[in-house]
Order: sequence, then C-alpha cells, then structure tokens
Amino acid sequence: MNPSQQPRIPERTSAGRDAELSPITRDGARTRTSDRVYEELVTAIRELRLAPGASLSETDLARQLHVSRTPVREALARLVDAGLVRVVPQVGTRVGLISLRDVEEARFVRESLEVAAFEVACADPTVDVTVLRELLERQEHSYRTEDYDAFFFADEALHCEIFSLSGYPGAWQAVQRMKLQLDRLRRLALPGAATMRELIDEHRLIVDALENADLPAGRALISRHARRALERGPALRTEYPGYFTD
Repeated sequence: MNPSQQPRIPERTSAGRDAELSPITRDGARTRTSDRVYEELVTAIRELRLAPGASLSETDLARQLHVSRTPVREALARLVDAGLVRVVPQVGTRVGLISLRDVEEARFVRESLEVAAFEVACADPTVDVTVLRELLERQEHSYRTEDYDAFFFADEALHCEIFSLSGYPGAWQAVQRMKLQLDRLRRLALPGAATMRELIDEHRLIVDALENADLPAGRALISRHARRALERGPALRTEYPGYFTD
C-alpha cells in the first residue's frame, strides 16, 4: 500500500484548524446547544480528530463549532467530569490520555455483554443474518477502496446488529458509553489493509457461527475479536508514547 494513502493519525496539536470538528447546526429539536457540543466533542475524541493530549481552547472550539463560548464551557465541564478532558494547572485544558487499564475494563464489559448477546441470538431459530451479511459487504467495499472511516462505521454497525438480534439493543448503548478508550486504541490500531482483512474475516466467521447456531465457535471468536486491539496496546504505546498515561 502506498504510504500516502494511509489515514492521517492526528498530531498532538491544539484544537485549531486541524481538529476537523463539525459545526453545530440547528436541528429543530429541543436539544440544548451544549448537549450537541458535548456529543460532537465526544465523537471527535473517540475518532482521534481530537488527539490524546491535544490542547483545547474555548475560543478555537467555539469558532469551529459556530457557537458561543458558553455552551463550549459547559460541554468541557461535563467532559472533565467524565474523565475525557483534564485541566492541568499552569498548562491548560487538554484531551485526556489513553489509559490501558480503562481499555482493559472496557474490553471486559464489551466481551462479556457481546458473548451474552450472541448466546441469546443463537437461541432464536428464526434469527435473520441478512443485515449482518450486508454489513460484511460494506466492509469489503471499504477494504477495496481503503476507506478506513467507512470500515470503522460498518464494523460498529455489525456489532450493534448482534445486540439488536438478541433483543437487547440498549446493552450496546451501555457498551458504547464504556468503550471510548477502547475505541481510541482501535482507531490507532486500524490503519493497514492487512488489519482490515483480518477483521473482516473474523466478522464473517462470527456471522457464520450465528447463522449455524454454533455457540462454542461464536463465544471463542467474539472473545478473540474483543481482545485483538488490547494485544496491540504495548506496541502502540511505544509508537505513540505521548498518547498514553499508563
């Protein structure tokens, strides 16, 4: 693969022009502006558009998001409470670093709940894997076109669908809230056609196991799949030392 085609990993820069934040627009709903700012910043942190350790300026964020500083200040306070942003005396406000201990805890929660969801879905003799097959095709297309963002979204959608098939879609939302640290590590680990190929092959085996009601195979596959990113943790910490806290 041509190195120039590899996705750009954000540098530890301030939240200025390079942060690539999406402007906040009126959605017609009664959603507070600060809530929408919070969700955009959480998503940007999850996707590494705001890199670990990046400096955050209320003024810069307000300009990029097309809002006043007040909702930005309120959102940042919530992010501090959530442990996603830290205020360093004499330094300023920065995106929190990745904690491998938190990644391991998120892995435990995700693996436990997804195995349980798979077991419930497996017990349904009418389970329909059509959507899962369609998502696999989307992943294949992303692989062929080297569209890493599209692959990541299709990856998330596939795992979400497993929870939906179990009848417990809300459990996936609980996993989402827990796994932001894990997702940041996954984003760092994702670049590379070989990695994408391996992930797609594992996804296909998981879908096959669900369709065939092969519970032992599904459990083993999901457990191995959930631990893949964490196994890359030490190497990624060496490659991006400024992104990690432990």
